Amino acid sequence: MTVSIALFDLGRVVLDWEPARLYDKIFDDAATRDHFLDTVCTMAWHTRHDAGASFAENADALIAQHPEYEAEIRVWGTRWMEMFNGYIPGTPDLIERLHAGGVPLYALSNMPSDPWPAMLAHFRTLQRFRHVVVSGDIGMVKPDPAIYHHTLDTIGNPDPATVLFIDDSAANIAAADALGFRTHHFTGAPGLEAALVTHHLI
Repeated sequence: MTVSIALFDLGRVVLDWEPARLYDKIFDDAATRDHFLDTVCTMAWHTRHDAGASFAENADALIAQHPEYEAEIRVWGTRWMEMFNGYIPGTPDLIERLHAGGVPLYALSNMPSDPWPAMLAHFRTLQRFRHVVVSGDIGMVKPDPAIYHHTLDTIGNPDPATVLFIDDSAANIAAADALGFRTHHFTGAPGLEAALVTHHLI
């Protein structure tokens, strides 16, 4: 079946997001920064934002466990945009080529709900997507199959074999594969460009 739709992940595929970028400004050395991110503001804790918890409520729960880090925990939400350094090189150009060619563009992202309106306004490339499924808005996260079914429903119930799903997470790719999507495990724009050519999208 011919692929006709592109479905993008956002963080580390379209947007250059790294929490360490913010915490470099807060801690004096990389070892202290890494210890904090490995033991306090962990990715497991952050996933609660992706699942729908607000920055404020998730911070409060963590501060109760680590009161000595209250200020450092709260900046995760209050200085969220400082975790970004624009776009992943090359990806916006590919999105523009797809848009120019009339390819329907959508996104499916594990993303907190709180900052999404500001992100959409700031990162203009995101406005090329006809719809973005934000996990924090719906209380589901990848790789739960339910969020892929929700996405298909949202974009008009195409056959998943007509959708090229692009993500940097092997687990998310495996979940999409199991549901019949065509997939590309993103490691950089050159590989994505080759996949888009293979599928005759550009």
